[in-house]
Amino acid sequence: MRIEVKGRNLHVSDELREHVYKRFRAVDRQVSELAELEVELSEERNPANPESQVAEATLHLKGVTLRAQSATRDMLHSINVVSEELAVQVKRHRDKRRKRRESRAGAAAEAARGTTAPPSAGDATPAT
Repeated sequence: MRIEVKGRNLHVSDELREHVYKRFRAVDRQVSELAELEVELSEERNPANPESQVAEATLHLKGVTLRAQSATRDMLHSINVVSEELAVQVKRHRDKRRKRRESRAGAAAEAARGTTAPPSAGDATPAT
């Protein structure tokens, strides 16, 4: 997975970049190598907003885009929350695809066998 870390109104230090790579390692294991993750870190400059540290993550997969956003007082905490939210979304997406694939494979197997199986000798009941 390719990870791109961007900063808006904020300088992205090497320590912050390494933290992003470390936290999104779980997501990296669950998606293909072709996936692209964009993490945008920003600082809201509004003094009335106490939760000014914002982390947004956008994961581009084949056919679907997953997004998560978090705003807290601490940037590291925002990154942690976003990575957990995205990991849950990826797991839900994978389970959904797996279930759909299994149901289609089961339906194809049923169609190949034929839906009506001939009754066995033990199943037949004698007519009275």
